[in-house]
Amino acid sequence: MANALRSAKVLPNSASMEEARQRVFNFFREACRSLPSVMEIYNIYDVTSVAQLRSTVASEIRKNMHVSDPKVIDMLLFKGMEELKNVVDHSKQRHHIIGQYIVGQQEQVQDSASKDPAISPFLKNFYSSNYF
Repeated sequence: MANALRSAKVLPNSASMEEARQRVFNFFREACRSLPSVMEIYNIYDVTSVAQLRSTVASEIRKNMHVSDPKVIDMLLFKGMEELKNVVDHSKQRHHIIGQYIVGQQEQVQDSASKDPAISPFLKNFYSSNYF
């Protein structure tokens, strides 16, 4: 799968918005085709499914749905291809994938107050700050 991904490259510039749109669809297809191998590489069958990862990829693409400049779309596609290549080439570790694409999407942030009711005010402020 990594060999097929190395041959897939984002061309320098899209001539029109329609061409950029088609490239986004091609990138999405390529990303979805690589998801089963990502599941195998990082052994995340117990944490998520291919459908949930596909939904995560789609939501990441939809975040930039408002972009209307083909050059900006090409730059975002280049960044997406780099990220996909890093994931497929195992440049990340399992906890990176889980934190960025599984837990990060579900936004499962634990409430610090429910952990220990006798927690100090200092720790409550610390947990509610940007450092945790």
